[in-house]
Amino acid sequence: MPERLLAPVRAAATRALAERPWPELLSGVHNPFGRHACVAAAWSFLDVGESAAVVDAVEAVLGPDLVLWDSEILSDAAALDVDEAAWWPVAPLAGALVLISLVDGMMRLVDITRLASAVRAAQPPPGPLYVLRFMPATSRYVRDPRAPQNRCGAERRVLVNLATRPLWLVRGRDHAGNDFATGFSLPAAQWAGASSLATPSKP
Repeated sequence: MPERLLAPVRAAATRALAERPWPELLSGVHNPFGRHACVAAAWSFLDVGESAAVVDAVEAVLGPDLVLWDSEILSDAAALDVDEAAWWPVAPLAGALVLISLVDGMMRLVDITRLASAVRAAQPPPGPLYVLRFMPATSRYVRDPRAPQNRCGAERRVLVNLATRPLWLVRGRDHAGNDFATGFSLPAAQWAGASSLATPSKP
């Protein structure tokens, strides 16, 4: 990973981890429209996810049509859920995790269907990780909150709503009729309240 991309992400992740937030607040950190611990640095995280350094590597594994659907900061490799395939809302299940060490910038790609065995067999990357989740655009992102994957995700990650995650088509074109509109609405400004929007009284 080029240092010019890694440096701002490393700095933001270090600040966030030092504050010890709920783990769910370290999820979706590439999303400038989300509510997480790194909103101010979200574009830097997204720059990594859209970079040729990452997307070229993912294309070699998943093919030319790619969707970025999630990212996360982990304190170390031990925090990785090796059974996370159970809550991937992707049908048919296909995709890859990109594990980027924030210590040395090395990237590792892992097929989601072989995650558990790959983690057991490999030496864990050092230190905190920036994890990106990609799916091929030949699969469909499941937005139904009643779907088994989303029910499982709601149980394991109580404060994370995967059904409303925005999707980024980072390369190629969509072949599965995915919804690329959900999740892109801006959060309301903090100062916007009922009193500030009321019609002023006449003198």
